[in-house]
This record gives sequence, structure tokens and C-alpha cells, in this order.
Amino acid sequence: MKYLVATAAIAVSLAGCTDGNNFFPTFNREAGSQIDSGTFGNSTMANTMVQTGQSGYTINLARRFASEVSSTVNFPFNSTALDEQARATLREQAQWIRQFPEVRFKVYGHTDLVGSQAYNRRLGLQRAQAVVLYLTSQGIGRDRLEAVVSFGETQPLIVTDGQERRNRRTVTEVSGFVQNHPTIMNGRYGEVIFRDYVTSAAAPTTLSGGRGAQLTP
Repeated sequence: MKYLVATAAIAVSLAGCTDGNNFFPTFNREAGSQIDSGTFGNSTMANTMVQTGQSGYTINLARRFASEVSSTVNFPFNSTALDEQARATLREQAQWIRQFPEVRFKVYGHTDLVGSQAYNRRLGLQRAQAVVLYLTSQGIGRDRLEAVVSFGETQPLIVTDGQERRNRRTVTEVSGFVQNHPTIMNGRYGEVIFRDYVTSAAAPTTLSGGRGAQLTP
């Protein structure tokens, strides 16, 4: 009798909790679903990228690209035209990009705050497309320019409602690899670094002759 009473009490208690608490119905779902807000798998993906080295390669190459060439070009007001300074910068970018055929890039388009948000988003995209088109004319494969992205007016460098050239820009960044594994970079990246060291190294010198001898390579 005591057993039946206890069982009934537990059943009533659970029924009450189920009505007022959304946690219990989750037991009918797959494990982990109650804590998955849409990014649950991203942690595993990021961990895999770090463990395999892909994330480290991407970060290092992104830093090197940003430090060795200008990643930004600017535009005239309400225009997608590339002036000579912009084209010179893009030629430098293309020369750097050609060293790493395994690497992919994104081009982000921006505008100043003049005009509607919808118009500026389209303009930012058109600026990014103009940069992609010029990079492809310099021998960069379109498949390596992973995406063309427009931030429009949402990320100004200088917050002003007026015209601001520094806000009218595109930014080129390293985004990942053409193939989905970093080991393809092992030999190539080492080769490039080794070449840089060889190029920058001074030729060894030796002494020849006796007193007053000159240093000769």
C-alpha cells in the first residue's frame, strides 16, 4: 500500500513539473539537443581545426598577409572605380597571393554612411566584385576568392554621416584553404620560408692571400 501511494505521489509530482517546466519534455529528444542553439557543432569543428593545425596555419598566413601588403583599397564617392593607387595595391596583393596557391581569400566591401542601408549594401558588394575582377585579371583563380561579402555602411572606420573616403573601401583577408586539410601546406609553406631565408642571406666570404688580403665570396 505504501509503495502504491509513493508511486502515485511521484507521478503527480512529475506531471506538475512537466506542466510548468519545459526541461522534462527534452528527454524525448536526442542527447544534447536542449543545449544546442545552432552552434553546438562549431565547437567540435573549431577544436578539429586547431588539433589538425588548419586554424593555426590560417591565422599565421592572415597575419603575414596583413603585415606584408596593404589589405585595403579605397574608392571615390558613390563609385566602384579603381584608381591607380587601388590597382597598385591589388597588384601587390596578387603577387603575394600567387605564392600560396592553396590559400583562399575573402573580399569585404564597405561604404560610408551617405545613402540608404540597402543601397550601400549593394554598393559594397559591387566594390568587392570590382576587386575580385581585378585580382582575376592578375592571374588569381576565381575559385580561390572564396566569397564576396558586403558590410555596406555597418562597419565604418570613421563614424560620420558625411562623405568619408576611408570608409569607402574593400578589405582582402585570408579565409582558409582550397582543399580541406592543412597538410597540403607542409611542404609548400616550408619551401616559401626557406626561399625567403636563402634570398635574404649574405654569401659566405673567405680570406685569400697573405697580409692585406681582400675578402672574396
